[in-house]
Amino acid sequence: MSGSLPSPRERLILLLITAVELVVFLDTTVLNVALPTIGADLGLTESGLGWVTNAYLLAFGGCLLLGGRTTDLIGARRMFALGLGVFTLASGLAGLAPSAAVLIGARAAQGVGAALLIPAQLALLTAVFTTPAARNRAFGTWSAMGAAGAALGTALGGPLTDVFGWPSIFLINVPVGVLALAGIRLLPGDTQRAGAALRQLDLPGAVTGTVSLLLIGYGIGALGAPDQGVRPIALLGAGVALLVVFVLIQLRSPHPLMPLSMFGVRQVSGSAVVNFLVGAAHVPVFALLALYLQHTQHYSPTLSGLAVLPVAVVNIIVSRTVLPAMLDRFGARWVLAAGLGLQALAMLLFARMPEQASYVVDVLPGALLLGIGLPAAFVGVTQPAVTAVGQKEAGTAAGIVNTAGRIGSGIGVTALLLLAQKVTESSAAGPGIAYRTGLAMAFLAAAALAAAGSVLAVAMLRDTGSGDGGLQPGTGTTTDDVEPAGDALAHLVDVTDDADDATTRA
Repeated sequence: MSGSLPSPRERLILLLITAVELVVFLDTTVLNVALPTIGADLGLTESGLGWVTNAYLLAFGGCLLLGGRTTDLIGARRMFALGLGVFTLASGLAGLAPSAAVLIGARAAQGVGAALLIPAQLALLTAVFTTPAARNRAFGTWSAMGAAGAALGTALGGPLTDVFGWPSIFLINVPVGVLALAGIRLLPGDTQRAGAALRQLDLPGAVTGTVSLLLIGYGIGALGAPDQGVRPIALLGAGVALLVVFVLIQLRSPHPLMPLSMFGVRQVSGSAVVNFLVGAAHVPVFALLALYLQHTQHYSPTLSGLAVLPVAVVNIIVSRTVLPAMLDRFGARWVLAAGLGLQALAMLLFARMPEQASYVVDVLPGALLLGIGLPAAFVGVTQPAVTAVGQKEAGTAAGIVNTAGRIGSGIGVTALLLLAQKVTESSAAGPGIAYRTGLAMAFLAAAALAAAGSVLAVAMLRDTGSGDGGLQPGTGTTTDDVEPAGDALAHLVDVTDDADDATTRA
């Protein structure tokens, strides 16, 4: 379908998909600086405000597998429309919420909508852009919009709240969603018969898999909260036990939600492992950087948000110019490894930021490296999995990879902020030095995670040499003798929602 240059219809499809991607990730970070105002208006304590972000995080992470499998069963266009409709309605409800309970429920519904959207977006990009060069450009643009939306949201949240009030951060999604729904007919039609296909949906697997991930996600989040007692451990234990039940169901189900044989495809299992490290490494950095700028350099929330704008600007430039050529020449594996390497270098630079920092000298270089490394990692970790399986399984592959990234993000935020706290508390130095030392150790740990991901990307993923994931056109199999058996958001997942919650708690 795609030639050397995209057709006008393909450009419109890419615009439609990436505009939705931008809004989804803009919405996850635009909330951050509005939380104090929301708390004052709705009478929420700090722990209650945490649920405004946690509700989205848990619903998003818990429903990704379900979204991926349902995409494969009923078709990517139907799932895109369903997810976008849920997300748009939930955004309107959040903006008009008269109480805290309604707002938290609307945020959870937004997370469900996003979980349905992400696998459908990736499956649509794979179906529409079939040549390696066209697909590389499309995935590069898609990944740029996710990361750019996250950075822009941090910068726009303050002005929107100050000028129009906190409901505007949710209501801005509604006109974009309505316009996007009007353009659904541009997308390729679905060949699946929805009614017959849904009868193949593994409902026991959907319930146990989704609830297990929700329990694990909630347990991870509770680990970083004070006065939780044994509850986090109990939740994690219950989540892991239910996950074991989920695996047993998958082994016996004739139509499993997550075909375990898919982990035999090296590109899928490798991408999932590396995406776990991608999430664990980069998501905490946004929280750590915000803490450093606001608590040691005395930036306002709006100014600290503007400080990360270079990440978005460089992200877009690199994704539109350099990244497609690098994918064509070196392939997704090496682009992924390089992106994680640049992220590790950025985190090392952040670890050495002094007591009195110069933005241009001490902050900007790391932000620029992060702006280059993030889109390279996002597209590099997503493309191998969704192009190594048949089109009918692309949604499931995307769900597996994105779920791994979400779990990594939650564990990374909790672990690295706890590390910073413990180092600060154990330091014999003065409060200012101890605080910076704790943040520096967390930045160093993030750098180590990114470096490990870079090494594993080279070791675990196949190098096809063409940047296309090794697809033989029209077959859904690879030329690289992948073990037969069968994503966000990256973000993409909501790439910084976990960080926002952690920043709020801190």
